[in-house]
Amino acid sequence: MDSSQLSKPAPTGSVVSPNEFFESIGKKADDVAPAATAEDGEDGEDGRKVVEEIESLCMNCHENFRSQTQGTTRLLLTEIPYFREIILSSFSCPHCSFKNSEVSPAGSIQPLGCRYELRLTTPADFQRQVIKSDTANINFIELDVEIPAGRGQLTNVEGLLRGVLEDLEVGQPARKTLQPKVHSKIEEVLEKGGKMLKGEGFPFRVVVDDVAGNSWISPDMRDGVGKWEKREYPRTPEQNESLGLAPTDANSTTTVQPSLAEAATASLPATASQVGRGNSLGGEDIVPNEVYSFPASCPGCSHSCVTHMKMVEIPHFKQVVLMSTVCDACGYRSNDIKTGGEIPDKGKRTYLRAEGARDLRRDILKSESCHLKCPELQLEVNPGTLGGRFTTVEGLLTQVRNDLHGQIFETGQGGDGMVPEEKQRWDGFFDTLDIAIAGEMAFDIILEDPLAGSYVQKLGEDGVTDRQVTEEEYERTEEEEEELGLRDMKVQGYEEGAEGKRDDGEAKETAS
Repeated sequence: MDSSQLSKPAPTGSVVSPNEFFESIGKKADDVAPAATAEDGEDGEDGRKVVEEIESLCMNCHENFRSQTQGTTRLLLTEIPYFREIILSSFSCPHCSFKNSEVSPAGSIQPLGCRYELRLTTPADFQRQVIKSDTANINFIELDVEIPAGRGQLTNVEGLLRGVLEDLEVGQPARKTLQPKVHSKIEEVLEKGGKMLKGEGFPFRVVVDDVAGNSWISPDMRDGVGKWEKREYPRTPEQNESLGLAPTDANSTTTVQPSLAEAATASLPATASQVGRGNSLGGEDIVPNEVYSFPASCPGCSHSCVTHMKMVEIPHFKQVVLMSTVCDACGYRSNDIKTGGEIPDKGKRTYLRAEGARDLRRDILKSESCHLKCPELQLEVNPGTLGGRFTTVEGLLTQVRNDLHGQIFETGQGGDGMVPEEKQRWDGFFDTLDIAIAGEMAFDIILEDPLAGSYVQKLGEDGVTDRQVTEEEYERTEEEEEELGLRDMKVQGYEEGAEGKRDDGEAKETAS
């Protein structure tokens, strides 16, 4: 990019934000439109180029050294609705006709990795926009094909699948002679993939997993449960090291800085440091409403940080643990809530009828495993989306609104990258949500939690009855128990199994 444009002073009395370099495509098109009829041929009213062009060396033919004409790299800085800033780049060589195009994230590596899963059920799902960064893996589960991390792409699901099939088809005639078994296996994949493209293989799933958190699959407000899913996860030390975030010294990844560890425990009792090694302090139970701090590793940058923990007793419910982590090195912040106690035999559904401002002030606990639904608001929050939250009804709806609005209308141009019908649907959704947050309409909230770890405050005199809150237990489905790992748990007789294995091992050593 021309550095003179980046350093161009702003007009007197105005402030230029760095985000103005990453305008939406609709705004850039508006800038180019006046130039189409201009006689001077400039790219915009102020002469600013929408697409930057840079003369570059062609790495395919190296013809630059022997000719006056060079290859051209074009850069477009833009912003994607639902997502963030990206850089689109393309290169073309006039000598050998070599062409290349890539997409790169313009922001920094995100604090958490991300995993998107889309279940395709109709031909329209092929048009879902996909951003694949150079650190993302893509997996077509039913096709059993994975695209490894490599060149960044801005495409859709159909483009990804066609690209995979075209790459697999290259070299098939030679494989038929040299590697007949491999050829037959690839032919099976090509046949199955072709049926998918024709709409004969529904449903099937595509997964985008990016340790840097810079990839994305576009959602749709009509997506139901299990259709589109996003999960964020902390990176492992190995993943951080692959991104260049972790120290290269292996010892430094496991050693806590003494100064930070001392700072974490300096203001606590002498036994508080034991919290990092177990659930008790010197043989005593953790004291409720007492804040404990212990050293930890930041999931964003792997530097040492401090995690704070506090146990709170919710009246007429159970004990919960509040967790908070702050990293001074990269600014990463997180907070979460975990419910205590044993896993119940059944799940629980809680129904709340919110009729006014009084109900918006109710305390509500949404656990990480809870599925939240508001039929009147056309709102569904899948398990794991917001993590655990202990707030009020108004606070929960406000957080959902802000998170969604920030992703969808992040460009500041009203989401002009969306088709008008889709933008109109989102506008109507947010308008209805705003009316509910203001307490001007009645609506229902349904909390469906397979671990029975969610709670809504009851406003009756005894604190346990409320005509607007009803609860019911239900049997968990096999899918829920499999998702929660309950089918793999063995809570009785596991000591006997361990002793049996130990006795067998001792017998073998004696025999040898």
